[in-house]
Amino acid sequence: MNILFVNATHNWGGVKTWMIDVALGLRDKGHTIFIMGRPGPFTIKTHELGFHTTISSFGIDFSPFRIAQCMAFCKRHRINRVVVNTGKDIRTAALAARLLAIPVIHRVGSYRDMRNTWKVRLTQQYIKPHILAPCQQIKQDMPKILPWLDPGRITVILDGKAIAQKPTPTGTAPFRCISTSQVNADKGINNVLIILGRLKQQGIPFRYDVVGTGREVARLKALAADLGISSEVVWHGFQKDVIPFLRKADIFILPSVCSEGLPHAMLEAMAQGLVCIARDVGGVIEGWPQEPWASPYLLPLDDEEKMLQSSLAKLLTSTPETIQDLKQKFFEHAIAHCNLKTHVDLLDEWIQNLGSTSP
Repeated sequence: MNILFVNATHNWGGVKTWMIDVALGLRDKGHTIFIMGRPGPFTIKTHELGFHTTISSFGIDFSPFRIAQCMAFCKRHRINRVVVNTGKDIRTAALAARLLAIPVIHRVGSYRDMRNTWKVRLTQQYIKPHILAPCQQIKQDMPKILPWLDPGRITVILDGKAIAQKPTPTGTAPFRCISTSQVNADKGINNVLIILGRLKQQGIPFRYDVVGTGREVARLKALAADLGISSEVVWHGFQKDVIPFLRKADIFILPSVCSEGLPHAMLEAMAQGLVCIARDVGGVIEGWPQEPWASPYLLPLDDEEKMLQSSLAKLLTSTPETIQDLKQKFFEHAIAHCNLKTHVDLLDEWIQNLGSTSP
């Protein structure tokens, strides 16, 4: 089967990571994969991985020229399925696929990915894509934003990540914390910096890696300086591959304060065997271990700092043996519940059984 993945977004988010993960898995199953995206890190990465990669600017919404180009591309390469994210990719490539009666898969990462606008209503009602969500929370909440959307069009297949051979090794203190995300206000990294500033005043040692970029970088660097923790915090910027950074870390922090869907960053950290701390936002609970040992590290959404500070302080003052034991438990959970191979197997079966997008 020939499958075209299209992503017109400018920034790197979870859906781009998901596209690369599943494209690799589907290629291993014998499918031929094509990628279409804007010039930048995403298409550079897919080219490096050996995918048939096409650069596109996508043009204006509903551009007849771009739609015709996409139709010609699909015909030339005998595309059987088109996978899109949101935005101009659904208003060009998905429309082209609809006109050719090729099944369209609309992968959403959050129930907020679509707004109740005339463009969204027009494309959803005309294209009728098969909506794919990574968690039940999105399926439940999306009709609140789009009351006209039939929930029966939404399929949930829980995401997974490639599992490391073993958990990351634990050295002696100071333990290394890490967050891998866009550095925007809704990611809550400012809360982590404030807490780390307090812990430093208490004499608790730590290191904190922030892997990602965004609108808040300059402000948060200044905050770290004001808190006196600049020497403990390392800003790595955008990285196409976060695994080397995760392999050097001990504790993964997901401090997001708004909907996250099922966060790829958290699943990736579990798959590498890191101890995880997260706020109970969006679909986080669906990927979280349900055993008592994990409960102290899943924090209520309305907890701004108190419980996060307590959990971090406890971990940062633990013995290496305690940290390694927790790493092993999170790692075993990932093997059983967040495995990319299982996700790709389910996705492959679903994709092959899809019907046409025509009415």
